[in-house]
Amino acid sequence: MTLVNTIVTWFMKKRMDQIELFMNHPHDVQDEVFRTLISSARSTEWGKLYNYDSIFNQEQFKQRVPLQNYETLKPYIERMMKGEQNILWGSEVKWFAKSSGTTNDRSKFIPVSAESLEDCHYKGGKDMISIYCNNKPDTQMFTGKSLVLGGSHKVNQFNEDISYGDISAVLIKNLPMWAEFHRTPDMSISLMDNYEEKIEKMAHATIDVNVTSMAGVPTWTVVLAKRVMEITGKKDLLEIWPNLELYVHGAVKFGPYREQFKKLIPSSSMYYLETYNASEGFFGIQDLPGSEEMLLMLDYGVFYEFLPMENFGEENPATKSLSEVELGKNYALIISTNGGLWRYMIGDTIKFTSISPYRIQITGRTKHFINAFGEEVIVDNAERALTEACTQTGAIVRDFTACPIYFSDNENGGHEWIIEFDSQPSDIERFTDILDNTLREVNSDYDAKRFKDMALRRPLVHVAPEGTFYQWLKTRGKLGGQHKVPRLANERTYVEQILEQITSR
Repeated sequence: MTLVNTIVTWFMKKRMDQIELFMNHPHDVQDEVFRTLISSARSTEWGKLYNYDSIFNQEQFKQRVPLQNYETLKPYIERMMKGEQNILWGSEVKWFAKSSGTTNDRSKFIPVSAESLEDCHYKGGKDMISIYCNNKPDTQMFTGKSLVLGGSHKVNQFNEDISYGDISAVLIKNLPMWAEFHRTPDMSISLMDNYEEKIEKMAHATIDVNVTSMAGVPTWTVVLAKRVMEITGKKDLLEIWPNLELYVHGAVKFGPYREQFKKLIPSSSMYYLETYNASEGFFGIQDLPGSEEMLLMLDYGVFYEFLPMENFGEENPATKSLSEVELGKNYALIISTNGGLWRYMIGDTIKFTSISPYRIQITGRTKHFINAFGEEVIVDNAERALTEACTQTGAIVRDFTACPIYFSDNENGGHEWIIEFDSQPSDIERFTDILDNTLREVNSDYDAKRFKDMALRRPLVHVAPEGTFYQWLKTRGKLGGQHKVPRLANERTYVEQILEQITSR
């Protein structure tokens, strides 16, 4: 296994030259991606509708093709799901990634072409390892196996030619044999759709495996880790997997989970690596150790545009190209992909932390914010405030959600939080004050509304009993890696449902 480890790490490092190419020539690489996408879709129904034959530059593309969302592309996608081809993309599309999202209950089915599998998702996975090997040349990761905690939907079929599942299930089902050899547990467990049974089987199947790396959403990784520790009677994961050296995470901000993972994996040399991998594509990888930003991956067959959030909701708003973005500004991410998504609003918001090279942070969702009083609190603000409150009080948060408290005859408005702790603060009032004060520091609009409690009063924080959010997701049929607790909402539905669940216990 040591020889295999040496060969694989050498191979992975060679990709770094190509990564450095797009870091040094980002606009040329993105222009080449754009031209390839337009050329590949010229003969499709979509390409003919918008006359891709006569689109020669990015400005023509922006002027001719309207911004899209899932609802506008849905009629085309539904035809593709029935087996029609050459609709949105030129090559045959046989796979769809099922994504439920967190803002409504309807499933979305994202087309996954052979190009998006190979040149985006799998390329992102290989680059993630390449970057890790480059940053940690003495890695022994390939002497053991990677524990991958994937989604909760098994692979299903619309018909004999067309299949669908969570993006993780689609990726696992199409993995080359060499990659499957390095994974644990086996596919029969990884693709189970009963998540509680899956966690149980996964825990038992991996206890005696030499796990050197883990990958998954932090929320569900913690659930698995605790179950493994319960079964073995061990106090941390290193007693079970002593060679564990890497944890790859994504989907939610890691800050609120960091202290929890330090307890689960008490090692100063443990490496944490964030990725931005969605059903629609693989977009970013943390390339700097210890950073909270990700390198925007520019050669994956994805063409990027950026919509300033102050213009979000306008009719036909102008987007920015990569060369026009500004540091620290909040943008809605717009993508055109080698899976057949065109000027598609993915629903995520990002900000740039660097423009040479281009690095980003995910700041939230276009629909996940609180702006009931003009305070414009986004997920990034909330998570930074929560992390600071935890740091100062020694608390560890498991999950949370927040919403507005509307004006009443007797009281001003405010924000209501439900927080489930792994380790509670000794003084919840102090925790609340730090949360509030940090929000005021990071968000000037919130600070202005909080001035002398004129528009917003001090936040109301509920401490939720253990298992609250797990049970809430379970009752809604939302257990699994693709499903997350909505961090912020501009209305009270989620909070009232959870509070009702708490009081009915």
